[in-house]
Amino acid sequence: MTAESPLLIAAPDLAAAAADWQRHLGAERRASPKTLEAYDRDLRQFLSFLTLHLGEPPRIASLSELRPADIRAFLARRRGEGIEARSLGRSLAGIRSFIRFLERRGEANAAPFAAVRAPKARKSLPKPVEAGQALRLVDAGESLAEEPWVAARDAAVMSLLYGAGLRISEALGLTRAEAPLAADVLRVTGKGGKTRIVPILPAIRAGLADYLRLCPYALPPDGPLFVGVRGGPLSPRIVQLAIERLRGALGLPDSATPHALRHSFATHLLSAGADLRSIQELLGHASLSTTQVYTGVDATRLIEVYRRTHPRA
Repeated sequence: MTAESPLLIAAPDLAAAAADWQRHLGAERRASPKTLEAYDRDLRQFLSFLTLHLGEPPRIASLSELRPADIRAFLARRRGEGIEARSLGRSLAGIRSFIRFLERRGEANAAPFAAVRAPKARKSLPKPVEAGQALRLVDAGESLAEEPWVAARDAAVMSLLYGAGLRISEALGLTRAEAPLAADVLRVTGKGGKTRIVPILPAIRAGLADYLRLCPYALPPDGPLFVGVRGGPLSPRIVQLAIERLRGALGLPDSATPHALRHSFATHLLSAGADLRSIQELLGHASLSTTQVYTGVDATRLIEVYRRTHPRA
């Protein structure tokens, strides 16, 4: 849709408008090159479909004459080609962006596109990592980091994901004062500001103590517990990269991700006999009562179930 790659599946007025849209996205919306490429590809696929569907390259006026059924026909065609719902939703979002751009210029009507619902993406949980593999991920001795304190840090973070079921944002959101070095439990504030209590095993406390002993930075009580190599807050991407490197070194599947460790926490507890209600409490899932976080399950029983069933216990 640029001078270097002309749009041959649209009439000249529509091709020119598409090029204007791309320039608008890049210059005014500051869209990344990858976003521009994806939007360009999605629009090309749609206009290629319209060329066959209408029997001629579409014009700007052709877009205003479309009905929701025409747009659904495009989505059905793409679905038949094996495109998943998530990709179809992204494709529809890009096409809607172009149509709204034309509507703002008074050249098209976006109503038919707004009337079409994006396909619902199937919700799927990450595959759990086997217990033995998870234990290797949280072992500082397996780390590929050159600095011992970085290896200890990464292992401590991963131990909170697998050993306590924390989300990566929850683990990296802990302050130095919240480090559970002596307590058996940790109070975690999760999504929506919901608070839950999670038991902390001795192995997790020991890993955190090793990290703090080796960390070269003086961590203020109200500052982040986990820091990067320059002393600033640790980025989730650094943890992701650490696991990606370990996957290759340890021969682990691509499904071994930070969130997969949290999922493994729940899966391994369940397979060992823990009841689902207790696991839901430990994870802080939204399916719990919004008014009583710990309905029917007291902290003492949670700790007992956790210690009895978790592999690291």
